[in-house]
Amino acid sequence: MTDTQELQEKHVTGATIWLTGLPSAGKTTIAHELAGRLRGEGHRVEVLDGDEIREFLSAGLGFSREDRHTNVQRIGFVAELLASNGVKVLVPVIAPYEDSREAVRKRHMTEGTPYVEVHVATPVDVCSVRDVKGLYAKQAAGEISGLTGVDDPYDEPRNPDLRIESQNQTVQESAAQLHALLTERGVA
Repeated sequence: MTDTQELQEKHVTGATIWLTGLPSAGKTTIAHELAGRLRGEGHRVEVLDGDEIREFLSAGLGFSREDRHTNVQRIGFVAELLASNGVKVLVPVIAPYEDSREAVRKRHMTEGTPYVEVHVATPVDVCSVRDVKGLYAKQAAGEISGLTGVDDPYDEPRNPDLRIESQNQTVQESAAQLHALLTERGVA
């Protein structure tokens, strides 16, 4: 294999990089930072943002356990489809239930598609201060209920491929840490 063929092969190997964590943990910010870096290296990259998926692919779903599971499975299906076609798919979604995330991992394993689970392990008190969407304030005011990590469960990943504590490092450092893991695994 020539160096050119090897480089082309490297850049067509897809993977799903699943970033899970509480609302306002920094998942989407890290995903976009990493996406820019990967694109700069010539990779095909898509970010499947949880909010956009809810609006377009999962419109009509609520926030019951069943609806959240369905939403995660839809995202997992699309991610695997893209990744199996050579795209690096960054998936910043809450995905609160371990069994839902495990089903996505198993789909990838069955298809032979690389899958990396990242827990953006930002504590709830830090997330509530960031409160990017105002969800914590609305929950505290009694305007909403079922906020993941506050009055609805979040199953922390037991054995993620990487745990990022975004409150202790910059976005660039978090993305670099994840990039290093992807490089080590041969998918970046």
